[in-house]
Amino acid sequence: MNAAWIIPFIVLGGALQTCGAAMNGQLYKHLINPWLASAVSFAVITVFFVGAFVLMPKPLPAAKDIASMPWWAVIGGLVGAVQVYAGLTLVNRVGAGTFMGFTVTSALIMSLVVDHFGWLRLDAHPITGWRALGGALMVCGVVLIAKF
Repeated sequence: MNAAWIIPFIVLGGALQTCGAAMNGQLYKHLINPWLASAVSFAVITVFFVGAFVLMPKPLPAAKDIASMPWWAVIGGLVGAVQVYAGLTLVNRVGAGTFMGFTVTSALIMSLVVDHFGWLRLDAHPITGWRALGGALMVCGVVLIAKF
């Protein structure tokens, strides 16, 4: 991907998350069972990515790449499933603004901690005063969104 498109693509993904949470909320409302709604949501995702893989099967990992993969790498999707389930069952109760405000703010605060300690095999990026202030301002923003 061209470097000029990285930030716009991330912004697009973030904006679409709000739509996805609202769409999943409607899926749950009409399918009634949260587990069925989650399964349908993930089935669509699975079909999309299997199709993309069929169209673009290269590169493939080498045996050494798979052998060096940490055990927890394969459960990233399960971690994402928690967010999908929360979205489809809660977005209608609190609204998209509050839901996404808490989602983004909690993700940002956790990312500061993960970066600071270099968890999950990431390069460490220490929490500076400015980064902590940014996190605190996010918390203030989500409080305002949730309250009003």
